[in-house]
Formats: sequence, structure tokens, C-alpha cells
Amino acid sequence: MNTTAKNVLDALAHSDFPYRQLLEMMPAALMIFANDEAIFVNAAACDLLEAEAPDEVLGLPVAALVHPLERGVVEARMRHLRAGASMNAPIDLKIITRRGQLRRILSSSMRVVLGETPLIVIIATDDTKRHESEDRLKESEENFQRLFESTQDVYYRTDAQGVVLKVAPAVRRVLGYEPEEIVGRPAEAYYPHPSERDALKEALRTYGHVQDFEGRMVRRDGVIIDISISSYALYSPEGEFLGVEGIYRDVSDRKNLERELRRLATTDMLTGIANRRAFLERATESLRRAGRYDKDLVLFIVDLDHFKAINDRHGHLAGDAVLKRFVEAASPELRETDLFGRLGGEEFGVLLHEVRRQEAEHVAERLGERARALRFSGEDGDEYGITVSIGATQNHHDDRGIERLLVRADMALYAAKAAGRDRTWWAPF
Repeated sequence: MNTTAKNVLDALAHSDFPYRQLLEMMPAALMIFANDEAIFVNAAACDLLEAEAPDEVLGLPVAALVHPLERGVVEARMRHLRAGASMNAPIDLKIITRRGQLRRILSSSMRVVLGETPLIVIIATDDTKRHESEDRLKESEENFQRLFESTQDVYYRTDAQGVVLKVAPAVRRVLGYEPEEIVGRPAEAYYPHPSERDALKEALRTYGHVQDFEGRMVRRDGVIIDISISSYALYSPEGEFLGVEGIYRDVSDRKNLERELRRLATTDMLTGIANRRAFLERATESLRRAGRYDKDLVLFIVDLDHFKAINDRHGHLAGDAVLKRFVEAASPELRETDLFGRLGGEEFGVLLHEVRRQEAEHVAERLGERARALRFSGEDGDEYGITVSIGATQNHHDDRGIERLLVRADMALYAAKAAGRDRTWWAPF
């Protein structure tokens, strides 16, 4: 220790007031520098610096105690005091302890003069835990922001009137809009029809939240997409409705796959019309509604005459072509509300809704005409046509299942074939 430092410490020790004892007892870390050398460190400073004794610190310049990246800042602050400034504002610094550990401190420094000796006094408190907490919070906020910006789900929040208050950047991918284009507008503006959001609002009012609620929205390019919504209603402590918060995602691929699987499960792959299972399920529901509302139904079983002979002579591919051509020819004679399905082989079912017998007879006649008008050519150059036989029946008030209509129509079909084919035969009861 130089002579100046020794004189300063002697002056502190022999003062009328026990300054040195007071400095030793301070809970904050205190260090005194003279000529840029540490001449005094109290017990709290030793703890902060992880020094076993003051001798590990005494004689060192302040720059030796801070992180290398902080040395420029510290040296500038020291020059500021030596130039005559009385105090430096508090600053956050990183230090390296005598055991090599990194710590964060809040440090204040001032210039004092003892006798004729200028001294620099540094007071520091360990701020490591606060910084760690802030770092964790910042990291958490940054992670949330990254999640907020990168998630495939669109976070959103609306006010009580349904106006969008916040929306995640993922909306660019889902709807094609920038977030700022959506904020401030009603959420229902992005539905195909504003009323389509009513079901969501009703569910939130009833249950307070929804999970995987199905809906539809319109992209910027006008394409309607399927969405899945998970949201909950927001209320004030007083129970006042504040708005809605949640996420939605584009599930169009999944819904399209579901629709395609449903179509495959209910469609005859050759002709594209309903398969037997789908036809019977829909016919059963139609019969139930007809019975409830006292409506008329007519069921046809349509069978291609001598179809086995076509397969035997021209092959199954030719037979498949005949079935497809017949369906294409017959479909325009039916309304959208009517059912048309393949029951199996060359046999088809037709269910006419809300039709009297006379009107149904005209439909059967046109189906027969359509079939007779078709012409086909075999590989041997032989040209041939087809005819159909139709068994028909109406629903009765005591019908309890579609099977009863099928039995009656099937019996009528056999009667039509027995009578010479190429005709319609009505069940007598």
C-alpha cells in the first residue's frame, strides 16, 4: 500500500468519530480508491467480491474487478470524477468475483477529499437475483412473443361488441391479412355470412368456453376455409361481459379429407351416385319425415334388362360402360331432392319426394325412354341398346321401415319382367 493510502487509513482510524468502524458495518459493499488503487473494502464488499480477506482486493484498480466488457465504462466514470465531478449516477455493471463468478451489481460512485487527498468511493449492492428474475421474465416474454408470432394457430381477442382488439401474425398465413388490417374491425366480417358467428356466440354465452368449435371464414382471396375455434368468454370481477379470447386454426385439409372419406364411404365408385348403404340410410330418413308430415313418396327399383347377356358377350368393361351411361342419361330426369342410388349389380333405386302417382308414372316413362335411346357398339362392331324394367310402389301410413317399400317394389319388378320387360309395374298395395 502506498504512503498516501496509509495516511488516509490512519486518518480514518484516529478520527474523533469512529468512521472506519462505521464503514466496516455498512450493509452495502463499500470500496475506497486512491490513485486508482483500492485502499479500503468493507466486509460486505468482500462478500460481494467473494474475497476471503480484504488483502485479496487492496491495491487493485477498479477495472480489475469488473467484467472485461465493462472496463471502458468504468474507466470513463473514474475519469469523470477525477476531472472534478462530485458524483456519478447509479449504473448496472457486471463484475467478476475473486472466485471467477459473474455477478450483476448496482453501483454508485462519488469523489470526496480527505485533507488534501482526493478519494473515490464506490458503493455497490448485489443485483444478481433481480437481473436473473428480469432475464427469466424477458426470456419468457421473448419465448411467448416467438410463440405468438410463429404458431400456426391464430390468437385473437375481441371486445364485448365483437370488435377485434388483438390478433396474432399467424393470421397472415390463415386469412392472408396483416394483423393491423383486422384489428378494429368486427370479427364477423370475416365469416361467409355474419350470422354464422351466432352459433359461436350462443355457445360461449351458454357454456363460457368452446373447444374445437367448427366454423368457416373467408380468406382475403375469397376462398372459404374451415376453421376450428377454441375460445372462452371474458368477464370482469363484477360479472360484466368484456369480450372473447382464444385461438382458431385452419382445418380445411382435415375437413376436406373427412368429406372425401365420407364421399367414398357413401358413393358407388363406378357410377358416382349413392351406394346401397347410403341410399337406404337416406331413404329411411325420408320415409320417417314423410310419415311425420304426411307426405307422399314413390320408390322405384330400376333393373337393366338382359344385362348378364351384355357382360357375357361384350365383357365386364362394356357392362361397366353401360351402367355409367345409363346413370348419366337418367340423372337429368330427377330433381335434386330425389334420391338415386345403385343397389347392386345392374339394379338401381330411385326415391321421389312429394310426388303423386301420376307424376311418378311420367318420371318412369322418361327413364325408360332415356334407356331406349342409348346405343352401344361392341368390339365386334355389333351395335346394341338397353331397356329397363321398373318396379314401383308408394308409401303407406303404416310403413315402419324402408324395407317394406323395397319388398313391394321388388315384387313389382319381378312382375314387370314376367310381363315382358321394358315397362313399369306398380305394386297393387
